[in-house]
Amino acid sequence: MSGGDDTPIRVLVRIRGRVQGVFFRDSTRREALTHGVCGWVRNLPDGSVEVALEGRRDAVDAVLAFCEVGPPRAFVAGVEISETEPLGEEGFRIV
Repeated sequence: MSGGDDTPIRVLVRIRGRVQGVFFRDSTRREALTHGVCGWVRNLPDGSVEVALEGRRDAVDAVLAFCEVGPPRAFVAGVEISETEPLGEEGFRIV
C-alpha cells in the first residue's frame, strides 16, 4: 500500500508466528496511537493475532510495517492483509 492521501482506509490483518505472549497486542496499540490509527487488536485461538486498522493510508502503512516485524520477542512468519470499507472507528483497543 502506498500513497499519502487523506481518505481513510480500513484493513484487517492476520499475523502468524510467535505473536502471542510477546507483547504484540500492546505494542501494536502503542504504534497505532502514535500514528493516529484507530481500530483494535486481539489474540485468536489458533495462536495468531488479528488487527483492524483504520486511518490515513500512510499512517495505516506505518502500523502495517510494524506488524510485519512485531516487538523484539516476536517472530512474524506471515501477514495476511485485506482491505475493507472504513467503519468510522474511534480510538484503538485491545479486545
